[in-house]
Amino acid sequence: MGTNEKKMTTGSPGKLIITFAIPLMLGNILQQFYTMADTMIVGQVVGVEALAAVGAGDWLVWLVFGIMTGITQGFSILVAQFYGAREKENLKCAVAKSYIMTALLSVIVLAVSEGAVYHVLLFLQTPDNVIDQSTLYMRIYFLGMPFFMLYNYGAAVLRAVGDTKRPLMFLIAAGIINACLNMVLVIVFNLGVAGVAIATIFSQFISCVLVLRCLNKTDASYQLRFSKLKIKGYYLKQIFQVGIPAGIQSTVINFSNALLQSSVNSFGSTAMAGYTAANNILGFLYASINSVTQACMSFTSQNYGVRKFKRMDKVLIDCAILSVGASLVFGCGAYIFGDKVLMIYTNSEDVIKCGVEILSITTVPYFLCGIMDLFPGALRGMGYSLVPMILSVIGTVGMRIFWIFVIFPSHRTLYDLFISYPASWTATIIMQVICFLVVRRKVHSQINK
Repeated sequence: MGTNEKKMTTGSPGKLIITFAIPLMLGNILQQFYTMADTMIVGQVVGVEALAAVGAGDWLVWLVFGIMTGITQGFSILVAQFYGAREKENLKCAVAKSYIMTALLSVIVLAVSEGAVYHVLLFLQTPDNVIDQSTLYMRIYFLGMPFFMLYNYGAAVLRAVGDTKRPLMFLIAAGIINACLNMVLVIVFNLGVAGVAIATIFSQFISCVLVLRCLNKTDASYQLRFSKLKIKGYYLKQIFQVGIPAGIQSTVINFSNALLQSSVNSFGSTAMAGYTAANNILGFLYASINSVTQACMSFTSQNYGVRKFKRMDKVLIDCAILSVGASLVFGCGAYIFGDKVLMIYTNSEDVIKCGVEILSITTVPYFLCGIMDLFPGALRGMGYSLVPMILSVIGTVGMRIFWIFVIFPSHRTLYDLFISYPASWTATIIMQVICFLVVRRKVHSQINK
């Protein structure tokens, strides 16, 4: 086992989770800096309308990201289980098959997104003074989607074997390049939103090359061997069993976010810009709690692979403590200093006021989102993905749709609109906990068989 890998089936779970999750958390936060750099440069240099334009398509980016995350969860769980059980040949095949799926999926996503961007933005009632710039930004941005998806594939493989340090190093290198290019293309060459998108594409290309080179050059059992790039139904079935439900869940949830974006758009470009900035801050919160969920999923998968069921309970408890702690620290910090942070993105008092209104209801209770995210992660680590997906869709999407079409029309403020966030988190938690307890009882009963 290499120095960057972690055996998650022995030793103190709490210590291992922290050493695993912290680099992953830093990596996720650094990835969020891509978006921050984009929004900050655009908001300060180009203006409010450009800031609104960049944010108008955020949900579409998250939609694609959600689909990809679901698929990567499928094969990362498979890789983790094979790695924990020391099934080297199966591990090699799973890594190769996952690469093929990611490459094919990236081409499909690129083709669909390029053709759909303008029509989707039009459907979401994007204001006339924003839609042209937003379309330009999104079409350039999506050209880099294959690089983004292949990086996340490689990072998922490394995380599955306990390595979170090298993906972090790759992101640091790419993040520095992204920030420098943003300033050059926007400030020096005055390319506006197009320059921001080009900078992001190039930085994603760098991180993609670095992670694929790492997988190809390693001597470990998870080496990406192009000689094994053949489709094999057995592995695809296992990947899809977990990955497809997770992908569907993310897709449907992001469609509910599209409805939310449409509601924000009805307030005009100022509210859109405020939402863009506030949503970027919320992205940092999600990056922190999602890293704990990924840690829980990886640890659960490896321990499930060697049938250490009782150890999985300890993993979940430790992850829950870490998730709640991190989200409360970051969430309260965002609530207290939200207006100061928003000034990084824009000097407009009206935009800042809109952003503060959104943050006031979403930041402090963000720990609920962490808990909501954690239980499905544990379930997927055990190979159960369909039911958590259904419950997440019912709880999160159902509540938000109800809120947008029933509650919001008679209480038309950004504050009242975004109460749907903690309301949907709470409803989903209740259902996910019940589901987890049922599955846990079923899994633990296998000990006595």
